[in-house]
Amino acid sequence: MFRDCPRSSENLYVHGVKMLNYYIRKAETPERKQRLIDSLMMVYDDRIKFFPINRKTHKSQVGTILGRKGVDLYQLRPDQYQEAYAILKKSLELNKANSAAPVYVYYFRAITKMASKGDIDTAAVVDAYDQISEYIDQNLKKYKEQGNTKKVGEFTNIMGNIELTFEPFAQCTELVRIYNQKFDKTPDDPELLKKIIKILEKKDCKQDPLYFNAVVKLYDLEPTPESAFSIGKMYIDQKRYKDAIPYMEAATKMEDKEKVDDAYIFLAAAYRALDNFPKARQMALNAARINPTWGQPYIFIGDLYVMSATECGDNDLTKKVAYWVAVDKYKKAKQVEPDLTELANERIKRYSVYFPSKELLFFYALNEGDKYKVGCWINEETTVRAAK
Repeated sequence: MFRDCPRSSENLYVHGVKMLNYYIRKAETPERKQRLIDSLMMVYDDRIKFFPINRKTHKSQVGTILGRKGVDLYQLRPDQYQEAYAILKKSLELNKANSAAPVYVYYFRAITKMASKGDIDTAAVVDAYDQISEYIDQNLKKYKEQGNTKKVGEFTNIMGNIELTFEPFAQCTELVRIYNQKFDKTPDDPELLKKIIKILEKKDCKQDPLYFNAVVKLYDLEPTPESAFSIGKMYIDQKRYKDAIPYMEAATKMEDKEKVDDAYIFLAAAYRALDNFPKARQMALNAARINPTWGQPYIFIGDLYVMSATECGDNDLTKKVAYWVAVDKYKKAKQVEPDLTELANERIKRYSVYFPSKELLFFYALNEGDKYKVGCWINEETTVRAAK
């Protein structure tokens, strides 16, 4: 039927592939196995020739058939990785994010093998990684929105496989070498800049000047709150707090509320480093307002109060009262976020010993449980407690 009536039914090719794969597994001699593999490749080619259009969708299925052919060729004849690569590359060009999961895996294995053998530069591997990661991310997003946990798991595993294969090529020095060349050629290409930023972040290569240059350049071309956030973080890492503040302020306009929280905490840290404690507290409170279940801002404010304790007092009592409000904030932190209980309790234990003694309270006519307003920049009401 395959020879004499090739247009009679597409099932010839669908079931023919299954039959040939069975016979290949059962082949008694290497010579017969190779002849059967030749036949298998021919079945794929003839299906493309006679049935290039899917009868259900009425769309081209050439990319899908090529993908299956390339995967089979790589698995059955690993030494023909270059031919498999060419087939799978064409399949990806046609199907893009609609490719079957194994196509991504074997295409990437083929190209990394070519790079390892010296057939191509490792820059091609990095480009392929960029491309495949984008397609897989599209699938993960789609299936997460659909609630299809099976497919999400499948593509998560595929991405893990790709990451493992990419690892030998993902050294910062090599990535920077490749992307520096691209950056020098087209420094005003926003898409390239986004790729550079994404991969250097993913592979923890943010310390290289290329990352900073790419982020700043992208902000010049396309000023967004997200790129402002990246620049602000880098300035903070470099302890350039004044430079970081305007970028982090712009970052608070991001749509992602979780990142806005982070932006406010980074702002708080910058103001603290500049000894502007009132402003630092204000930023931390902004973060807490956006995410009422996040306890870290209260830990931050408590630490501010501890740092201010001795400077905010002019006698034995007032140099200790800030520890009351600091502990109040640590208690608030574990109240809103129970996961912080251990951290908060450690701080409570550490700083409660600095509370005024009972004798000192008596000297200033204070009793435990009395209300007391802490002055200085703190300006908060609290409860009198004695050191235990």
